[in-house]
Amino acid sequence: MRRLLAALIFVLAAAPVLAVTVTDDRGVAVELRQPPRRIVTLLPSLGETVCALGACDRLVGVDDYANWPASVQSLPRVGGVDDPRIERIVGLQPDLVLLSSTSRALGRLQALGLPVMGFDIKTLADVRRVLAGVADALQVGGAEAVWQRIGAGVDAAARSVPRERRGTTVYFEVSSGPYAASESSHIGEILARLGAVNVVPGRLGTVPLLNPEFVVRADPQVIMAWQRDAAALAARPGWPRIRALREGRVCRFTAEQGDVLARPGPRLADAAQLMADCLAGRLAEHR
Repeated sequence: MRRLLAALIFVLAAAPVLAVTVTDDRGVAVELRQPPRRIVTLLPSLGETVCALGACDRLVGVDDYANWPASVQSLPRVGGVDDPRIERIVGLQPDLVLLSSTSRALGRLQALGLPVMGFDIKTLADVRRVLAGVADALQVGGAEAVWQRIGAGVDAAARSVPRERRGTTVYFEVSSGPYAASESSHIGEILARLGAVNVVPGRLGTVPLLNPEFVVRADPQVIMAWQRDAAALAARPGWPRIRALREGRVCRFTAEQGDVLARPGPRLADAAQLMADCLAGRLAEHR
């Protein structure tokens, strides 16, 4: 029996690790000869996705804005989508770099021989697809379980919205300009799950730049905005006429809450609860 066990161990130890090929959102098939152990991410949501899949310990570098979970805050910083620090990324000797499919770093890193995967994450379906793709690349399971937890959390948030608040019209501003989260963004899709009505149609794009007069005409009942921008809303021409401002129904998200809301990743259930609390008038409880 011992000989048989020893032989089995020898065979397993000698067996070659199977390579995997994963196609990213550019349609590029990336071959990984073994599970990546040194990973760099250039989007906060991608770093959070790696950690949600239980592989946080494989991260050796993250983008400048990554701050969750707390363990990533001590990792080397490698820039962002528009200003990646290529030399520093190369110096970390990653065996996989995960980044936006539109990042200007993609071609440069590929030319240097690094395995890279580009992802485009704008909707809830994108989040689910990226979870599965990253799990395949890392050769770990659990992607569907993470997605199911997200779905259950969003459903729970929806149940917490009082019946009388369903159908509330909402304008969600993601940046002064004003840029808004439309119906086709991950924020717009969550608002729909909560029973709210987004005044910005999806046909305008995911995060369109609006004419401020558009919001005045839409006259939303609730405005959701970042704390840093909310104070100036009433100073915009015509905006004091908007119902949300007249009735004081403006939710001012802190920077920390803004990170949760803006990142299409594993914390979407928390984002849904923040929006549900806003609709229900409970947001102050989170501050």
